[in-house]
Amino acid sequence: MANKFGEAALIAARLEVPAQVTAAQRWDTAVRQLYPDKPYMQKKSAPKSAFLGLCEAGLVAGVAAGETSAANRNKGYAVKAVELLRAGTHKTIPALWTAVAEGDEAPHAAQLDVVMALWKNGLIVTA
Repeated sequence: MANKFGEAALIAARLEVPAQVTAAQRWDTAVRQLYPDKPYMQKKSAPKSAFLGLCEAGLVAGVAAGETSAANRNKGYAVKAVELLRAGTHKTIPALWTAVAEGDEAPHAAQLDVVMALWKNGLIVTA
């Protein structure tokens, strides 16, 4: 089972919604469901940005690609992590984080939980 932000990514990706519902709206729906009484958790930006970055890049099955929000490093971390997973060179969150963070010594902030949950559940689009 994925952690809560991994679960949020799974819920957001699997939502059956009209095409005009954005990736951000999907994410917001999912985190409100998982954290109904914790607005500070609903607003956590790193996992949301990771999910939006994957969606923007067209990497999440069932979610239309397209610009989702301003570029930031969390989007880049998520997309690079997918590239490494596809290559088969990195298979764990610690290994992925070391590779994508490129010297940033801060621990990951659930960005890779989002990536791994989608990856392990077959929701990352294969190349």
